[in-house]
Amino acid sequence: MEQKVQHAADLFERASHLIEALPYVRQFYGKTVVIKCGGSAMTESDEMRNMMQDVALLYFCGIRPVIIHGGGSEISDLCQRLNIDVKFHEGQRVTDEHTLDIVQMVLSGKVNKSLVMQLNQTGVKAVGLSGQDAKFLQVETFSPDSPLGYVGKITHIDTELMQTLLTAGFIPVIAPLGVDAQGQTYNINGDFAASAIASSLRAEKLMILSDVDGLYAERNDPSSKLSVLTTEAANNLLVENKISGGMIPKLQACNEAVEQGVSTAHIINGKKRHSLLLEILTNHGIGTMITKGD
Repeated sequence: MEQKVQHAADLFERASHLIEALPYVRQFYGKTVVIKCGGSAMTESDEMRNMMQDVALLYFCGIRPVIIHGGGSEISDLCQRLNIDVKFHEGQRVTDEHTLDIVQMVLSGKVNKSLVMQLNQTGVKAVGLSGQDAKFLQVETFSPDSPLGYVGKITHIDTELMQTLLTAGFIPVIAPLGVDAQGQTYNINGDFAASAIASSLRAEKLMILSDVDGLYAERNDPSSKLSVLTTEAANNLLVENKISGGMIPKLQACNEAVEQGVSTAHIINGKKRHSLLLEILTNHGIGTMITKGD
């Protein structure tokens, strides 16, 4: 009898969680949410599968997800196996001609198609593409002598392809590669690509998945996590050098998105199960939310 009572209590608790999500489902129904995943936050197949299930749930709740993925750890692994040096500059991968070949193979091939497969198995309709398709991500080099090599900055986004897919009920899964006016392919930092795409689509949210719980007021101190941050406060963290490594482009990307009209940007721990749902559909988010402020 006691076991049945406990089982009933568990069911009521589950139902209460569903009811808690109702106002958020209503608020974000029909809205576009851009999700940047990959890299260190998605190194295990189970993590990837769980995250794609969360994305599918958002889709079936009437939210329009767009996924931009990285693949940093797999790119680095393959480079090392092929004896190609792995270098970073201010949190971004240095991409020479040989590394660019690896980047294209990993991003457009292995990672992109794996995510598409995982999503399609949940019952949604996902389509994989990169910024090379229809040249919808147009880029230019940072400068002729840029230490980053073949890493481009986005100059124009043609949203027609993405809007067509979204209107038809597909989830676009995008590899962050772009082309310049001469047809040269460039690697694009996934965080900046997600930010620019979110802005161009007038997205409601930009979600950047990392392997930490959010931003910390004191570097490497999880107890100092910041739940809500204005773009002004975020810029101060950057100026004061309180953010380092790969978190620098993540915070810069969030700031740019919010400054360009995205309602809120979030940095969450993609390794934690259901972190995406908890951040979007519950009263208490679990990451750091960046807002415009007053």
